[in-house]
Amino acid sequence: MNTLRNRVQLIGNLGANPEVRDLSSGKKVARFSIATSDSYRDKEGNQVKETQWHNLLAWNKTAEFAEKYLEKGKRIAIDGKLTTRNWEDAEGKKHYITEVIVNEVMMLDKKE
Repeated sequence: MNTLRNRVQLIGNLGANPEVRDLSSGKKVARFSIATSDSYRDKEGNQVKETQWHNLLAWNKTAEFAEKYLEKGKRIAIDGKLTTRNWEDAEGKKHYITEVIVNEVMMLDKKE
């Protein structure tokens, strides 16, 4: 059960091409986001579609994969863990962000 403590699996579409950077430490990092959609019927019986956006962060080999193969609109599945971090801006205001650290990516679109 230890592997289930902090695990996120999502299937969605990329909102933009990944932003990839090479760090001075020699590591590579990719930032990207996916949209997941869910639909349900409200109390009046109308179909409601709800879209959630998820911030993703990939490191090293996974970042290289993202840089090489992922592009806006592609449908992917990811497996990772949920993290939250915070920082203070120049005015002293505290900011928070929740991200998924991606361990694996699977492309779901059919090959062209």
